[in-house]
Amino acid sequence: MSSTGATLSGSYSDATSTPTASGFKWGTTSGSLNNTASNDSASSGEISASLTGLTPGTTYYYKAFVTVNGTEDYALQSDTFYGTEYSFTTAAVATGWLELPAVSGSEDFVGRFYGSGGNTGPNRNYSYYYDYTYYASLWVAYPLSGSHKSGSASTSSWRYNPNIDNSKQVKVNSNSYGTMYGNDAYARGHQCPNADRKSDDDMNLQTYYVTNQTPQLQNNFNGSIWGSLETAERSLVSSASDTVYVVTGPAYRKVNGSETINYLTGADGQSANPASLPIPNYYWKALLKVKRNGNGEITSASAIGFWFAHRDYNSNTEHYYDFTVSVDQIETWTGFDLFTNLPPSLQTTAEANTSWSTFQSF
Repeated sequence: MSSTGATLSGSYSDATSTPTASGFKWGTTSGSLNNTASNDSASSGEISASLTGLTPGTTYYYKAFVTVNGTEDYALQSDTFYGTEYSFTTAAVATGWLELPAVSGSEDFVGRFYGSGGNTGPNRNYSYYYDYTYYASLWVAYPLSGSHKSGSASTSSWRYNPNIDNSKQVKVNSNSYGTMYGNDAYARGHQCPNADRKSDDDMNLQTYYVTNQTPQLQNNFNGSIWGSLETAERSLVSSASDTVYVVTGPAYRKVNGSETINYLTGADGQSANPASLPIPNYYWKALLKVKRNGNGEITSASAIGFWFAHRDYNSNTEHYYDFTVSVDQIETWTGFDLFTNLPPSLQTTAEANTSWSTFQSF
């Protein structure tokens, strides 16, 4: 089976005479098989047929038939015998980077970064949608493989994103939230973690652009439950060939929600930009894994989502795996269309999953 073709095979026995026709009925709807693939001169007990021109990532249904002493036709049930109905799904073909959400064109700024090797191969770093009102990237999307986390690249020095005017970025490139806003509870929380980009100096440096951070409660959120989730993500990619596609972001209100948004206010004596900075009410993360055949075509997919209220968590009683949701649910709450380049036939099942163990074992 490939993305556009499949070979069907079967067998029969106990025919009372040499069959006049054999083959398969097939179609895209169960119980309504309107296409015929025949071996009209079949004289043995083996049946096979090759289907071509199929649609990638589509489920097809089929069943074998054998006609004895008659013409193959549904009207001649006494002469035509049918096997059990089965199904298969053609391999899917991705049309772009699997981690990317859909882009509407109304965003303030959508950009992407690459590592030291330029915009080819494994040098893809992360993409982001930056919103000028919130001074934050509302999503950051990136691939994570074993090779990304292996190395010694380290920057730890925050700086402005060179692609966006400094006046549109929160001024925490040189000072912490404690200095600029007089509130030590909040840290500059990475969206694409620097620990996910240890293989390349440029990639690691780009994780320290202030457009890749948001104000996160440090001690009992960023440094606990959120950090534990990021560690769990890295544990999924034990080899260079393993890849998890990640998209993550803050949320200030759910779609059609009326949640109160709180603000950090610039400290006395500091020229904070902005003077009042909105604090996210939620943080979310969506993960995707796929399996491919020998031709690199996607044959199956699994996804999982996480949704957290932005608050302090008790590390003894609250764990990241207690806060799983489906990717479908995240899409409903954020309004984003996630993993848009995953073929639709695979999205339906993958984005409905809510089981962390199912995702881990995929």
